Amino acid sequence: VQLQASGGGLVQAGGFLRLSCAASGTLFRIVDMGWYRQAPGERREFVATVTPYGTTNYTDSVKGRFTISKEDAKNTVYLQMNSLKPEDTAIYFCTVSLRTSIQSIQRYWGQGTQVTVSS
Repeated sequence: VQLQASGGGLVQAGGFLRLSCAASGTLFRIVDMGWYRQAPGERREFVATVTPYGTTNYTDSVKGRFTISKEDAKNTVYLQMNSLKPEDTAIYFCTVSLRTSIQSIQRYWGQGTQVTVSS
C-alpha cells in the first residue's frame, strides 16, 4: 500500500488549504482513511477519518473548520482546512487502515506534508 499526500504549504492565519492523499496498491477491506498530524516536539495526533460508508470523525480542535471527504473512484481522500490557526502548524500524515483479519487492523502511513500557518 502506498499513500501520496500533497497540498501542504504556508498560509496566513484565517486562510485555507486543501490536502489530498491518493492510495494505491492492494486496498481490500478499508476500515477508514484520514489524517494525523505532528507538530514539532509533539506526539502524532489524530485529526480526521472517513469510513467507506462516509462516516466522518474529527478531533475537537478542528470541528467546524476542517472537512474530510473522499473520492472512491480515485482512492483519494481530501482534507479541506479553513480558518487555519497557527496551532494547526504541523506535518500532516495521510493514513489508511485495512482489516487484515477478524481481530487485526493494519494502518499504513504516507510521507507527510508540511502545513505552516503564520500569525
